[in-house]
Amino acid sequence: MKAIRRFSVRPVLPEPLRPLSELARNLRWSWHPETRELFQAVDPEGWEAAGGDPLRLLGSVSASRLADLAEDRRFLRRLAAAADDLDDYLRNPRWYQTADPDLPAAIAYFSPEFGITAALPQYSGGLGILAGDHLKAASDLGVPLIGVGLLYRHGYFRQSLSREGWQQEQYPVLDPNELPLTMLREPDGRPTQVALALPGGRSLRAYVWEARIGRVPLLLLDSDVEENDSRARDVTDRLYGGGSEHRLLQEMLLGIGGVRAVRAYCRSTGHPEPEVFHTNEGHAGFLGLERIRELGAYGVDFDAALEAVRAGTVFTTHTPVPAGIDRFDRELVARHFGEGGELPGVDAGRILQLGMETYPGGESNLFNMAVMGLRLAQRANGVSTLHGKVSREMFAGLWPGFDPEEVPITSVTNGVHAPTWVAPEVFRLGARQLGVGRAEDALAGGGPPRWDAIADIPAEEIWELRRSLREQLVGEVRARLYASWRQRGAGTAELGWIDGVLDPDVLTIGFARRVPSYKRLTLMLRDPDRLMRLLLDPERPVQIVVAGKAHPADDSGKRLVQELVKFTDDPRVRHRIVFLPDYGMGMAQKLYPGCDVWLNNPLRPLEACGTSGMKAALNGGLNLSVLDGWWDEWYEPDFGWAIPTADGSATSEERRDDLEAVALYKLLEERVAPRFYDRGPAGLPDRWIEMVRQTLVRLGPKVLAGRMVREYVERLYAPAARAHRTLEAPAARELSAWKARVHAAWPGVAVDHVETGTVTEVGCSAELGSTLSLRVRVALDSLRPDDVEVQVVAGRVDAEDRITDGAAVPLKPTGGADTEGRWLYEGPMALNRTGPFGYTVRILPSHRLLASGAELGLVAVPSESTGEAAGVLMR
Repeated sequence: MKAIRRFSVRPVLPEPLRPLSELARNLRWSWHPETRELFQAVDPEGWEAAGGDPLRLLGSVSASRLADLAEDRRFLRRLAAAADDLDDYLRNPRWYQTADPDLPAAIAYFSPEFGITAALPQYSGGLGILAGDHLKAASDLGVPLIGVGLLYRHGYFRQSLSREGWQQEQYPVLDPNELPLTMLREPDGRPTQVALALPGGRSLRAYVWEARIGRVPLLLLDSDVEENDSRARDVTDRLYGGGSEHRLLQEMLLGIGGVRAVRAYCRSTGHPEPEVFHTNEGHAGFLGLERIRELGAYGVDFDAALEAVRAGTVFTTHTPVPAGIDRFDRELVARHFGEGGELPGVDAGRILQLGMETYPGGESNLFNMAVMGLRLAQRANGVSTLHGKVSREMFAGLWPGFDPEEVPITSVTNGVHAPTWVAPEVFRLGARQLGVGRAEDALAGGGPPRWDAIADIPAEEIWELRRSLREQLVGEVRARLYASWRQRGAGTAELGWIDGVLDPDVLTIGFARRVPSYKRLTLMLRDPDRLMRLLLDPERPVQIVVAGKAHPADDSGKRLVQELVKFTDDPRVRHRIVFLPDYGMGMAQKLYPGCDVWLNNPLRPLEACGTSGMKAALNGGLNLSVLDGWWDEWYEPDFGWAIPTADGSATSEERRDDLEAVALYKLLEERVAPRFYDRGPAGLPDRWIEMVRQTLVRLGPKVLAGRMVREYVERLYAPAARAHRTLEAPAARELSAWKARVHAAWPGVAVDHVETGTVTEVGCSAELGSTLSLRVRVALDSLRPDDVEVQVVAGRVDAEDRITDGAAVPLKPTGGADTEGRWLYEGPMALNRTGPFGYTVRILPSHRLLASGAELGLVAVPSESTGEAAGVLMR
């Protein structure tokens, strides 16, 4: 029979064990080994059955066992030590508290998903794991972050396989009362609610649940509220589920409702109000509109409010392709923000202008969430150096007249939270060398840029550690493979072969990620016979562990999974290559440490960052990857191998896959496997161990989320907070009025004439180190020199006379306007580079409150008839 109602019965802990409740509800346990070991000691079998979830464990442990523990002095001492350690972690100053006193009082960090732990399944892939690692690293560093997301009652999905290898999805119902969450409540005890107005007089209400991520609160909005109608209750049913309107409502609730949740949280707890709002991808972009509405309620007009909001907003884009961005039909957005919709008092037309693709190549009827995110943020970044470059090119249309490299999108390369992803055995080896405190500081991102002490660890200890981790992975794979085959309908009698799957002494390669086509799950199958020879080589065999989920609506991705599963089912190779369904954090934490090599073969440059290889590296795994994302930035032969790419424009997709698969096979056959099996005099693979050592010493400190969060604080959050404080209402009104005046006058701004004082002497060549003096005559219409900056941009030129690495130098006005209203600017230009050299002159808007000269997307350059300014000086 099926229950008509479900609720949770919580255990009553004996008084001496009450600290267990606090330890279980603060998710710091998910990256703190001593706390996990304490819970494991409560009931080792129950811990395993609970999947390593303290709350589930406490809900199942018997009263007699709790009574025994309450009398166990040794356990109580461990419990007191763990509780004191958490208290110390939460209260004492950390890096942020000893840094610049002008740092923001608080930062709100919005993301559609958060991967904190398998016990809180609110993530689908890399974006959520990155967001979770961001919160954890912020907690370790003491950064006063408030996380904001949605609480999905069905999470993402659980993956299993049919007998034929086809992906199947299940959506288990999640009860918030059984999760490490606490409902936010008003002073009178009523649940806090936020509400959005919907067309037709409907409303969308949401509860606010709080998860504690160490020092960081994470607020999750839940639309399963009795006052909602059935459609509104289902808004937060599934992560990335539903149609276009469903997604729009999710993103309105995340952005608009999220700001209201932050206000309610700060009001009820006394937490400082955020000075900076960080939008992790475009899904939360509506948060800027809610903040404009808030300022409007205090009499600030839209344009001034826009400037004030932009000043304190950071936008991070994670996608390198337009198809990865949420875009909505114009009429759908207009209906939800028009009369009777949300944000009353804010002109719906102005809202639409912020997101419309009103630039060359855009689709004028589509509302683009990333475009809105960029227009609502004064600071923006990609998530690796290469992705920053790709993003500047992808969004260059928003800044017409500027070369892509000048588009104001920087990059902060992602990192991973080492305490979450480093195996306890790896940490203990490092702690023996460094000491526990220094090892913890190093993993948190507060240590040195190199971990040189690791260089002194004996080779035999490193190799024994790697074999132990590989052996653990073999056991994990066999258990998961057995469970998977049972789900596929196999009987116990036909699964004896699983006991021989994988070998702890064989080179082990891992490949696990989401399964969109660009990640090329099946590139390894391009030549099945060649792969089979690699797997079965009698002297240098290879074994491969693969995992990954295709989106439920992506049948092409599901076909890729099925193709790989069919290969792994082949009795000839199934002991050497396996596919594990239901990839998630729990599996990943076993998979990364146990693999010797982490494989990544996306279509370059479609991998924005790709942090899975970072997690492998922190455990001594070597990377074998296409030069994309972070690997393009930090690859060195000491750390692994680069798969050559065939990305010329004349190469078809089929041909490209063929060429890159051949390159992959060749690397495995000629370089990777030989190095792993090449033994030195002591019977150890000395060159392989040295690569492991170099990975840990030199690459390890770079890939930390602590390094990433410190960069965000220093390069983005701190400048945004300063700009936020400067742009109070009067300054915001001044800036918006100035921008309006500049836009109105800009059609009359021009470079009239350019001359070089010594051009007749140098002709078309000059010597390195000489200087040319420039005189430039410009028209500024109604603007004055204080409103603009006149620059000379000079540098090397290519065969088409394009300046390829230009440097801009400002020129100075020489006096007042002449009789024709023109202004004269002068300045020197140093010839500091050899080879083909050229220059041009341009005019940019200039104001003390701008973050970048390109911010307005306005630039005036010489026409071809202006003079020699746009020409090449030297050849």
